[in-house]
Amino acid sequence: MFRTKTLPAAILAGALVPLVGTATAQTDGMEAMTADIAAADGTSHGTVTVTPTASGYAIVDLALTGLPGETHGVHIHETGDCSAEDFSSAGGHLAGDRQHGVMVEGGPHPGDLPNVTPDADGAVTESHFNDLLTPDLLADADGSAFIVHSGADDYESQPSGDAGDRIACGVLVAPQ
Repeated sequence: MFRTKTLPAAILAGALVPLVGTATAQTDGMEAMTADIAAADGTSHGTVTVTPTASGYAIVDLALTGLPGETHGVHIHETGDCSAEDFSSAGGHLAGDRQHGVMVEGGPHPGDLPNVTPDADGAVTESHFNDLLTPDLLADADGSAFIVHSGADDYESQPSGDAGDRIACGVLVAPQ
């Protein structure tokens, strides 16, 4: 069953560091993967880090900046490629064998995440647990990417939640 939990940044400030250190050591060598998120013109929009844990959950940390004020759908996509100007090179959502959205039977995709709404400065700082994101899905032969969409995900339209254009992208990579 897919579960996501948003944690306040203040709680994570003290709790996440020990959790990440423990989890990294117990996940068969799979380390956290980080994406530098940018618009097509190169404007930076922060970072996203996905950390697998020994419990089987991944922790998805969003530290996004400079986003327009409306609500945005955010997803992990199936291909680690942000080279196309419209980010179509990132492919569809990281789906596995599941349907899109938490509102449909057979959903959600492993790459489905809750919508985000930036603060007045365009920032989003959130963390989510996701028990469907696995190291083998994230780090397969063609990698994966994090996408910010122009609009909100409706959590049910197939195949991608009717979230609008892709406005920012970042390839998830393991530390070198």
